[in-house]
Amino acid sequence: MQNKTIPFIAGAGNLKKRILFVITQSELGGAQRFLSNLASHLDRDTHEFMVAVGSSGNGDFLRILKAGGIPCQTLKFLKREPALNDIRAVFEIRRLIKNYRPDVLFLNSSKAGFIGSLASVFPTRINAVKVIYRIGGWSFNDPWPKWKKLFWITLEWLSAKWKDVIIVNNQHDLLQAKKLKIEPRVQTVLIHNGVETYKLDLMTKEEAREKLFEKASKHSSRNIRAKNTVGTIANFYPTKGLEYLIGAADCFDANDDLVFFIIGDGELRPELEKMIREKGLEKKVFLLGQIPDAYRFLPAFDVFVLPSVKEGFPWALIEAMSAKLPVIATAVGGIPEIIDDRKNGLLIKPKDPVELADKIKEVLENDRLRNELGIQAHQTVLFKFELDKMVKQIEDLL
Repeated sequence: MQNKTIPFIAGAGNLKKRILFVITQSELGGAQRFLSNLASHLDRDTHEFMVAVGSSGNGDFLRILKAGGIPCQTLKFLKREPALNDIRAVFEIRRLIKNYRPDVLFLNSSKAGFIGSLASVFPTRINAVKVIYRIGGWSFNDPWPKWKKLFWITLEWLSAKWKDVIIVNNQHDLLQAKKLKIEPRVQTVLIHNGVETYKLDLMTKEEAREKLFEKASKHSSRNIRAKNTVGTIANFYPTKGLEYLIGAADCFDANDDLVFFIIGDGELRPELEKMIREKGLEKKVFLLGQIPDAYRFLPAFDVFVLPSVKEGFPWALIEAMSAKLPVIATAVGGIPEIIDDRKNGLLIKPKDPVELADKIKEVLENDRLRNELGIQAHQTVLFKFELDKMVKQIEDLL
């Protein structure tokens, strides 16, 4: 990687740095969490910005931006799935660049990264704008066929030449970029995600549990109660490995005083519902749907599980650690940079529901282990992954 720096100089007569953020989807995910946290904490005395959001998704992200007074608009032709409209999205973003005249084009997520950087150079390069691309986990690590992985590696390698800076959020992705020679014009930098540990507006354990039990009871038309709860928060994507969490639930006896709550929604819901029915887990596993500010319900869980087969640097995990929960997560992507096994959480192999069930049993049966993991998890986030640190690193880069 090149290590030289470039001066980002705002337009003459304007003391504020003008930034155009572009992101592919309007539903809440890791990229949207990063961008909403960043945009709401950037110094508005020195930064002026707008967020352009693709038309895929349920619009939750747009609602959050508008509620926070953050200027935003929808990009009609930028969508998550490949389409004939992709070339129209290039020119749509290019027109926006020329009209808004940003000093920095800040691209978030794979699709926006490729389409947006292409818009900055095609048919001619717009020299006045510097391009930053922030990726929260390389797409080619998704559980895709080999040809699709190679396709996205090629796109990332090619489009890196159109970007000034690439931001990754974990060491694993940084090393992959180096190995695959995904090299921007200037540099690739590592900036970890961060949360406001003491400003998370968490419910009490009693309130959170009661609300989730009520929601589960309405879902199943029966009164749901249990001594212990295991939970996660995730979009229903193949990368999240939720079928392995359901498989772990199937390892417990029907008489175990335990339920599994999965907060989220997405394209795999029909498949997950079918799996729950086929295994007879309707009284044990509950898909609770999207819940606004889902992190507030974290205290309801006795154990937080992240069974992903691919991750970058997951927000849900560090929020659960902030809430002092014992966490169990797969050793993929940036997770081993967060969790020191058996010190501040437990690491497991991906795609192994039996090992996951064993670890859940171990934590639930050992009060001392559960409490120590929760305390150490909180301390890890407090000292290593605070939001202020992330925002300062981004502002320094800008």
